[in-house]
Amino acid sequence: MAKQTILLLEDDLALNDTIKQFLEHRGYKVFCAFDAFEAKDILYEQSIDLMLLDIKVPHQNGFDFLLEVRNSGNEAPAIFITSLNGVEDVTRGFDVGCDDYIRKPFALKELQVRVEVLLKRHFGTLKEEIDLGNGYFFDVKELLLSRDNQKIALKNKEIKLLSLFLKYQNRLLSYEDIFKELWFYDETPSHGSLRAYITRLRNYLGKSKIETIKNIGYRYVS
Repeated sequence: MAKQTILLLEDDLALNDTIKQFLEHRGYKVFCAFDAFEAKDILYEQSIDLMLLDIKVPHQNGFDFLLEVRNSGNEAPAIFITSLNGVEDVTRGFDVGCDDYIRKPFALKELQVRVEVLLKRHFGTLKEEIDLGNGYFFDVKELLLSRDNQKIALKNKEIKLLSLFLKYQNRLLSYEDIFKELWFYDETPSHGSLRAYITRLRNYLGKSKIETIKNIGYRYVS
């Protein structure tokens, strides 16, 4: 199973490294950025499950950064980690779309608890049966694609790929993200096979549902 991914935007080198090591030791994959430009590049290139954002960072403050991210349609949960502690700062943080706010200095265990709660809340909202349009439904629990109550026969990797797309709707999934989820460690990933799986899913769901991002990966459009 792919690790849950975290974007860490923090320009303090020591604190950035401390948080990264702590969270990776607990099973997360952490992508570190030290300014807003680096953070934007990471969001473009990676599928991110949660964002940890300092506010006073180079090039663009955390408030404006998150507002821009939210306006682009990205709804990944976000926690501000900052030394700002005024009521106005907290209010502004939630106004631009944060899900939680933790003041420095903080205990790493407290950060872990907040991260776990948000991730559980976010992914726990996925419906058991998802309407994919054109009469198609996907049963998340049974991993079953159907139309008019008739089961659609899909290969195991096609089912896993569709599940992955639905978990990360409207978000770019790189080839590496997909390969890690679909192929076991002792298997050799295949671009040709992946294209075949994409074509088959498009035959059912429509070509416009799965966008090709040239030389990078794919995006499922809900």
